[in-house]
Amino acid sequence: MNRVKFATLAAIAAALSASPAGAQQVYKIGISAGLTGYAATVDRGWSDGVELAAAALNAKGGIMGRKVEVVVEDNKSEPQEAVTVYRKMISSDKADIFLSGCVSAGNFAGAPLTVRAQIPMVLCSILPQNADHVKWAFSTLPPAGFEVSTRLSYLKEKTQVKKIGVLHDPSPYAVLQKNIAEKTAADYGLELVGIEQYKQDDADLSVQISKMNAAGARAILKIGLGGTTLTAAKNIKQLGLDMLMLTSVEDLAVFRPVAEVLGDKFFFVASPSQVYDALPDSAMKSEIAKFLVPWKAKYQDRDPNWAARGWDGVQITAKAVEQGKSFEGSKVRDQIEAITGFQGTTGVYNMSPTVHQGITVNPFLLASIVGGRVIVVK
Repeated sequence: MNRVKFATLAAIAAALSASPAGAQQVYKIGISAGLTGYAATVDRGWSDGVELAAAALNAKGGIMGRKVEVVVEDNKSEPQEAVTVYRKMISSDKADIFLSGCVSAGNFAGAPLTVRAQIPMVLCSILPQNADHVKWAFSTLPPAGFEVSTRLSYLKEKTQVKKIGVLHDPSPYAVLQKNIAEKTAADYGLELVGIEQYKQDDADLSVQISKMNAAGARAILKIGLGGTTLTAAKNIKQLGLDMLMLTSVEDLAVFRPVAEVLGDKFFFVASPSQVYDALPDSAMKSEIAKFLVPWKAKYQDRDPNWAARGWDGVQITAKAVEQGKSFEGSKVRDQIEAITGFQGTTGVYNMSPTVHQGITVNPFLLASIVGGRVIVVK
C-alpha cells in the first residue's frame, strides 16, 4: 500500500513539475483590439492577420520550437476598456508580447502596464506620447505625414483646387494628421480654410461640411475610421456640392459604398497590399504574395491591408526572438530595436534606438474605385 501511495505521490509531483516546463513551450501574443466600436473593421483585419501569421509559423514548428498562441481581447474601441484587457492579459494570460490594434488612445492607456511588466508592444497604431512608454513600443504604421503628403501632392499636381478643409475625428492619429496638414498645406500651394471635428458616432456631418464649403474649400481631407466616411459622402451629395473628398487609409469595405455615392470625386490613400495587381515586380510585392496566398485561401477578397501589417508584426517579433535567441521581454525589445532592412508587406522596416516607427520611406499610393475595381491614380 505504501508503495502504491508513494508511486501516486511521485506521479503527482512529476506532473506538477512538468506543468511549468510545458507552459514555457508556448509563446503568447496578446492583442488589445477594437473588435466592436468604430475601429472594428480595421482591428478585426489586424488580429486576423496576426493569427494567420501565427498559424503559418506553427506549421513550421513555431518560433525556436515554441508554439505561438494568440490571445485576443475586445477593447470596444475605448481607452478605458483597453486598460482592462491589457491588465487581464498581463496578469491572467501571461502574454509575452503585445501586437495590439489600431486604437491609439487605448494603446496609450495600456502602455504604463506593459512598461511596468517589461513586455514589448508592436502596434498597428501610432506610438505612445510618453518617452518612457515609447522605449517598449514599436509601430508598423508608416508616419502620419505620409498619408497627408500623398493627398496634398495629388491636389497640387493633378487638380486646380487651391482651398481645402480638414474633417477629422478626435482620435490621436487623426489629430496628428490634422496638425501636419495645418503645418504643410501651404508648402503645396494650398490654403487650409477650415478645420472641423466630429465624433465617431455622429450621424450627420452636413454642418461641418457646409462651413468648409462656405469658406471656399473645394476638397476635404477626411481623417478618421468607420462609417462617418460614408456619412460625409452622403452629406456632400445631398448638399449638391462640387467637392472632392480624399480620405485616409481604411478598409475597402468602407470605401466601396462611398465610391458609389461620390464617383470620381472620391479618392483614398492606399497601402501596397490593397493595390497589389498594380504594383511593379519588387521585393515588397514578393513579400505581399507570401501573405496573400494563405489570406485569400481563408478570406477570399476581403481587404488585406490591416491583416498584412498584423502579419508583419508577427514576422518582426519572430525575427527578434530568433536574432537574440531569447524569449525574455527585455531582450526581445532590444532585438526589435536592432532590426534593419526588414522587408515587410507595407515597406522596409528600419528600427533603431531612436526610431521605433520603422517604415521611413512613403509606401502609400492614391487610389479610387471605378466600376467596382480599385485603381491607382496616376
